[in-house]
Amino acid sequence: MSSLIGLLSGFALIFIATLIGGTPAAFVNSAGILVVILGTFAVTAISFTWAELADTPKSMWSILFQSHADPTDAAYTVIQLAERARRDGILELEKVLPAIDNEPFLTKAVELVIDGSTAEEVEQILQREAGAVSGRHLRSIDVLRRAGEVSPAMGLIGTLIGLVQMLGNLDDPTTIGPAMAVALLTTFYGAILAHMVFIPLAAKAERNSSDESLLNSVYTLGLTSISRQENPRRLEMLINTVLPPAKKVAYFE
Repeated sequence: MSSLIGLLSGFALIFIATLIGGTPAAFVNSAGILVVILGTFAVTAISFTWAELADTPKSMWSILFQSHADPTDAAYTVIQLAERARRDGILELEKVLPAIDNEPFLTKAVELVIDGSTAEEVEQILQREAGAVSGRHLRSIDVLRRAGEVSPAMGLIGTLIGLVQMLGNLDDPTTIGPAMAVALLTTFYGAILAHMVFIPLAAKAERNSSDESLLNSVYTLGLTSISRQENPRRLEMLINTVLPPAKKVAYFE
């Protein structure tokens, strides 16, 4: 939600600035929009497959707007699951599935343990699943970063187009204004797309993807330990090895 608020606030500030300085209509140029927006999409598409481009919006929605559990809360959750499995048996974990259905990765991990998969199988399957998710996110982040690199360049190309048109028609004063508008506005559009949309979204997506990877690591450690029927105190120690200092847990103290 903070990403959406920040994005809308940034565009609102730009709109207010155009109102203060004159009319917003002066900042709209169809030729500039054509060159920068469609040009950015076209050039970005060269570097990726259609499947990767089509998957980007869905992946971005998941990364940016779907909330994930805090790693500390996740650690407490898996330690509680370990205690319950040690006390009542692994099959008792089936009763907690409805309570964790908002965490698909954890749900799948618990189901693997309930189904009797060995610890090695649980670890391998979860690591492959986490790697696949991380790979999809990284490809989407690469798309955003590439678009952030391309859009200022397309703005510069639009500027050159406008300048060439202007210099080629100096004998007709009526063409100088529109050509100069294209020259300046394409740079404006390219800067906005790069520094207010693509690059900030890529940075936020990279941060959230890293947080999700940490969360999946906690779940993998926890359910692998449960499958081995290890002491929950040992599980707490293992989880603390992957958590940052501020997120470490002290469940048994």
